[in-house]
Amino acid sequence: MRIGIFSDTYLPEINGVASSSDTLRRELEKHGHTVYVVTTKIGHGKCEWEGNILRLGGIELKFLYGYSMTSFFHLDAYEEIKKLDLDLIHVQTEFGVGIFARICARQLNIPLVSTYHTTYEDYTHYVNFINSKTVDKAAKNIVGKLSRLYGDSSTEVIAPSEKTRQMLLRYKIKRNIYVVPTGLDIKRFNPANTSAQKIKEIRDSYGIANDDKLIIFVGRVAKEKSIDIIIEAFNYLHAATRKIKLLVVGAGPDLEGLKEMAKRYDIMDTVKFAGRVENNIIEHYYHSAQAFVSASLTETQGMTYVEALASGLMVFARYDNVLDDLVIPEKTGYFFEDAKDLANKLLIYDKMTADELSAHREECIKQTYHYDQDIFYENIMKVYDQAILSYRNLYEIERIKTRDEYVELILRNPSDERIELLISYDTYFNRGLRKNEKLTNEQVENLQKETIQMKAYVDCVKMIARKDRTTKEIYDYLTNETACDIEMINKIVDQLEERNYINDHVYTQNMVHNMKMTLQGEQKIIRTLKKKGIPYDMIMEIIESADPDEEYANALKWAQKLQKTINGKSVKMKQKAMYQKLLARGFDNDVVNRIMEDLNFNQESKDEIDNLKNCAAKARRKYAKKAKDLSNLRNSIFKYCLAQGYQTEDIYTVLDEMEWDDEND
Repeated sequence: MRIGIFSDTYLPEINGVASSSDTLRRELEKHGHTVYVVTTKIGHGKCEWEGNILRLGGIELKFLYGYSMTSFFHLDAYEEIKKLDLDLIHVQTEFGVGIFARICARQLNIPLVSTYHTTYEDYTHYVNFINSKTVDKAAKNIVGKLSRLYGDSSTEVIAPSEKTRQMLLRYKIKRNIYVVPTGLDIKRFNPANTSAQKIKEIRDSYGIANDDKLIIFVGRVAKEKSIDIIIEAFNYLHAATRKIKLLVVGAGPDLEGLKEMAKRYDIMDTVKFAGRVENNIIEHYYHSAQAFVSASLTETQGMTYVEALASGLMVFARYDNVLDDLVIPEKTGYFFEDAKDLANKLLIYDKMTADELSAHREECIKQTYHYDQDIFYENIMKVYDQAILSYRNLYEIERIKTRDEYVELILRNPSDERIELLISYDTYFNRGLRKNEKLTNEQVENLQKETIQMKAYVDCVKMIARKDRTTKEIYDYLTNETACDIEMINKIVDQLEERNYINDHVYTQNMVHNMKMTLQGEQKIIRTLKKKGIPYDMIMEIIESADPDEEYANALKWAQKLQKTINGKSVKMKQKAMYQKLLARGFDNDVVNRIMEDLNFNQESKDEIDNLKNCAAKARRKYAKKAKDLSNLRNSIFKYCLAQGYQTEDIYTVLDEMEWDDEND
């Protein structure tokens, strides 16, 4: 098979996408395929061949270390790619070269497989220079829409982990999404195949003694990797031990800032920075260490974790579901929550015996066997084969089912991919669809758009069957929870109104009646219905048609119930509490004032002195130990009772009746 790998980043650049792309190339070539890589170079000018690597001119992005930006079309490169007679394009990135890959696939009529390597929603801080929540939300929204566009323009989509797959599903990508972890040369990273001399050279070059435990971080040195948490942990460790060292391997925009942080903490003797290291010797750095650490929560797969485990290193990481199949607590590593927790976990690790460490090392290596590059190749070829079949073969209508409000079509293609479509009766009859009819990909895609609308309509009917909804609630659901555009949404709402499934006027009548029956005030009814999108005029029309004395009667019933529940307070505080609760219940000021005037508080007045005595006793217990003397204690009790709404004269009377002596109360 002749395959083109398109990526905005490739070796000698050091990052996960570049490494994954190179692993893919080597595995395909090992199994006899002809592979061409289309990537970038720094600098303008025509495209250039380096063996089977075609490099396109681009501009280095300083704030995204290791990446070059190129335009989305290169005529000279396109002419070169036409000559390659590719069977399939596999694109690894989404921007300049990624867009170019999609143009080439469309123009050359060949299938395109895309791997989504990067959780771009975790990188929006690079464009959010003013640290605005609004900008961040908008950026994440754009990321979702672009990701859906890129995914749906692919024949098949690969996610390197289940975490990434779930993210793409959240973006509502319609293509098949296969979880294929990037393969790894397990033998290369096995510590049994390492060079003792190389390990000594690396450790000596950073002043790491033989009896020091070295913890290593490998990756891009950038904000989203949260390396500052690790350095803070070593600041805590510094006071406990100098025998655990940290080596940060990699470069990036945050490197100098992290060095300054280490200097500020005065821990440069335990925190070392290796900078950029060539990929072909990175295994020696892993083998020079005893454990691996990362605080990143932005990984789509985390190949450095896999490399570390394959090297026999225990992993210390913040929990991320991408690690579910890698880090087994207390067997292959530890999860930590913050810097202090990491420091404590490293101290636990430091106390392990040689036998314990050896057992853990074996578990770590064993945990990476399913990442073997041969398994990776097999999974990749399954996706490639599926992509070719999906692209070249038509769909057949296997079964037709008529439902009450729609027609269900079951489609199947020669690769046994099954698709379920829901369409309207109008579409079914107007297009003359019948069993065993063949449909092109374009026809299926158009019917899938209608299916989105039909499924959303069916879901709305089910929702309404469970509970009445307003028009606004239906609009909100369709806008936020479905992939329907505004035209689809309007059609769905019109259908629901025509069938009288939603009727705001009837809904409002029922809500006003039910809320009044539960003794809720008109103001609360108005607020509740306005939140549900009911126009104010409609609400008032229905409220004003009710008995004008009903509001007062409801308020009185509620107040009388409420009056019995508030005990042990002064009359003044009880009245205040009832007043506030009546307002919160939705009754307006005029009604509440009438209620408070009409209520009988005679019993509360009779209990006033007894309640005051209890209040004074409570205050005495509260301030007895704090008071400097009896005078100070009396004053504290007086102020407390006064704040509870009791009258001054009554308070003095109760204070005079209390027993006082010269002992410290």
